[in-house]
Amino acid sequence: MYTFSKKLKTFSIILMILGLLGIGYGFATKPNDIKDVEKILEDQHHDAHANAHHVTANDHAASAEHNAHLEHVLHQLQNKPWAALYVAALFFTLIALGALVFYALQQVAQAGWSPVLFRVMEGIASYLLPGSIILFILLVLSTLHFNHLFVWMDAELLDVKSPKYDALIAGKSTWLNAGFFLVRAFIFLLGWNLYRHFSRKNSLAQDAANDNTNYKKNFKLSAIFLVFFIVSESMMSWDWIMSVDPHWFSTLFGWYVFASFFVSGITSIALVTIYLKSKGYLEYVNTSHIHDLAKFMFGISIFWTYLWFSQFMLIWYSNIPEEVTYFVTRIKDFNLPFFGMVVMNFIFPFLILINTDFKRLNWIIVMAGVVILLGHYVDFFNMIMPATVGTQWFIGVSEISSVLFFFGLFVYVVFNALTKSPLLPKRNPFIEESKHFHY
Repeated sequence: MYTFSKKLKTFSIILMILGLLGIGYGFATKPNDIKDVEKILEDQHHDAHANAHHVTANDHAASAEHNAHLEHVLHQLQNKPWAALYVAALFFTLIALGALVFYALQQVAQAGWSPVLFRVMEGIASYLLPGSIILFILLVLSTLHFNHLFVWMDAELLDVKSPKYDALIAGKSTWLNAGFFLVRAFIFLLGWNLYRHFSRKNSLAQDAANDNTNYKKNFKLSAIFLVFFIVSESMMSWDWIMSVDPHWFSTLFGWYVFASFFVSGITSIALVTIYLKSKGYLEYVNTSHIHDLAKFMFGISIFWTYLWFSQFMLIWYSNIPEEVTYFVTRIKDFNLPFFGMVVMNFIFPFLILINTDFKRLNWIIVMAGVVILLGHYVDFFNMIMPATVGTQWFIGVSEISSVLFFFGLFVYVVFNALTKSPLLPKRNPFIEESKHFHY
């Protein structure tokens, strides 16, 4: 049985405390009105405040435009701590989902190499429940207008008599409305968590069983889950990510989001496995198992790059205004994170993991894995921040603290879950094949 070390537990708790303090600071220091915004802009640009007061009393149009700009910036700055919290909450929840999907695929494929890793996958997937609860609360708070993350939730955009009326968003209101949005989110999260719960229950029951009944149950359950996942994941990506830019759409987006969190989930499996192995656990895990995980990290990184390039190239080349604006905004205002993530998510893992021998070296995989996880956090950052924070973005206290809190919570939940059962699933039909997996 695995024992959650005091050092690691203390480390995770410290991260959560530091994260909560930073998150609280981010919310406490966000601007409350336009005067606060003027002060912030003055500090940033020195003369912005002075220029604002040179607008003459007769120049009502310029004054109104200036006030509208300040109100827009106010919303962006008020969004900043919310957006940072949302990106981190979403990212770590989807890491757990990615590990769960990988687990389901192994069950359906009846893979012979991976059963010695099943308890690691189940441990990482255990974060899905607390992550889902936090994420759903954030979505509920958004529908209650605690923030402006989802612009389509503004009722004035649907009112034809309002100067803010938006015909395109109004046309999508059958799908994009708060009630249906929350119902869909609840169904997605419930379905994923039910599979996690029952697959874990069957896995533990199989350890003490005299036949393969529970294993067969998991096989059927996993097949059903994967069908549900394919549909729900696409809709989830439209709802929780793409709808922050409600004027924009991409038919590849569901696959793109999937590739991002799927490779993150597999990378987490590899990193946790290497850590446990270094502490003397997982005695039957060998370099061949690590090599196969690294192959998936490499392969899905290439798949992500294919989707990124296909989405970008087709939209950029066609140059349709409502579509290309998505990338123009990111290239203009998020140049470093936009292209930086391509280096982190493709070029770096491609150059490192293309070598077969490197896939068997733990320190290489850890280095590549850390870069991949950071790169895909930046990927989610790029998906959310331009629409919610705009030009007011920067990596500050809110962003760092949110990552610290959710990383600490993730470590605590995952490693605590690993203590609940033996790390070797004893009665899995393929366990002997997995124990002696070498090539």
